[in-house]
Amino acid sequence: MTHKGRAETPQRSCLGCRTSKDKNLLIRFVQTPEMEILPDLESRLPGRGAYTCIDKRCLAAAIDLRQFRRSFKHDVSVMPKEKFIEYIRQQLHGRIIGLIGLANKAGLVTGGGSMVIDVLRGRNKPGLVIVATDVSEAIGGKIIHAAVTHHVQHRTVVTKDDFGAILGKAPRSAIAVASGGFVVQLIKAIERYRNFLGEV
Repeated sequence: MTHKGRAETPQRSCLGCRTSKDKNLLIRFVQTPEMEILPDLESRLPGRGAYTCIDKRCLAAAIDLRQFRRSFKHDVSVMPKEKFIEYIRQQLHGRIIGLIGLANKAGLVTGGGSMVIDVLRGRNKPGLVIVATDVSEAIGGKIIHAAVTHHVQHRTVVTKDDFGAILGKAPRSAIAVASGGFVVQLIKAIERYRNFLGEV
């Protein structure tokens, strides 16, 4: 039985592994007027699209098998494999940095390990804690333990220097983001980044 008003998400096949998925679970690629293949990470650009899983291995396979040429049905320009993987990694990483920056400008970010723990213990719990990838095991473990104890989602991504640069301060071991729309967007961006790197 079909439920009226429930639109199905369009399916697309990955050029690398050939698996069909909802297209919002894939990376979309488009060609520029110069016939260069570029990622359309927000799926906003016009024109024909081709897709891979959010996984650097699928992108590598698509390049090795010359699948972009087959998909667009003519010769196209594709970056060297390792350069293309790094380019997309930077774009996905930049999305995370940009969202944290916007949340910080909105006054929704608390930075620093001890301050994050204080917020977790307070009445108004944050919606997300992000721990730096290069924090010491002891400090990182303490922050994650506090997040788990107080039932707050946590992720580990970017570096202490990244946090410091965003906040305009010295390096920070972790940040807390207040509940709201930025939390949803950040979790999605972090998962896409980690999926691409094969960490999930």
